[in-house]
Amino acid sequence: MKQELIELLCKKSFQYSEEPVFKLVSGRMSRFYVNCKPTTLSARGLFLVGNLVLDAVKNQGIEAVGGLTFGADPIAVATAFASALKGPYINAFSIRKTQKDHGIVKWVEGDVRPGQQVAIIDDVATTGGSTVKAIERARLEGLAVVKAVILVDRQEGGLENIRQHVADVSALVTRDELLQWYKKGE
Repeated sequence: MKQELIELLCKKSFQYSEEPVFKLVSGRMSRFYVNCKPTTLSARGLFLVGNLVLDAVKNQGIEAVGGLTFGADPIAVATAFASALKGPYINAFSIRKTQKDHGIVKWVEGDVRPGQQVAIIDDVATTGGSTVKAIERARLEGLAVVKAVILVDRQEGGLENIRQHVADVSALVTRDELLQWYKKGE
């Protein structure tokens, strides 16, 4: 499944240039660009990602997965769906980018309760900033963050930064794996 995911990411989500022409959120220019949404919102991508994330978190006492909206949302939903088919059941949740200012003011939406063990997920990690923000907000809501799973690690220090907030961090795919498949296809 992982090789098929790498191939799908390369076809739908990964771009490469010899010159740094892609502007990142940080403002830096890069030779690589990864937009996982075309993959995570495709039928086959949802299937692959859901099953691979489920494999990465099952048998660890994790009761739910989620992260900052919107990048983590399809991954969380795919994982929850895969868990309903294969077990154990793992719910999905979403963390807002801005706090709700009406009703019950909270960062997290979903079927989760304070004290539950959760995994924070993200589609891409460069510096790890959005994942760290998700970890902090989940903890503010009383969730016990015990793991982080990243779909694509750009290998630019993000996983190391995330490890300062949660010890168990893994990536399904690395930039090097994408680049290797990409260059093989040229």
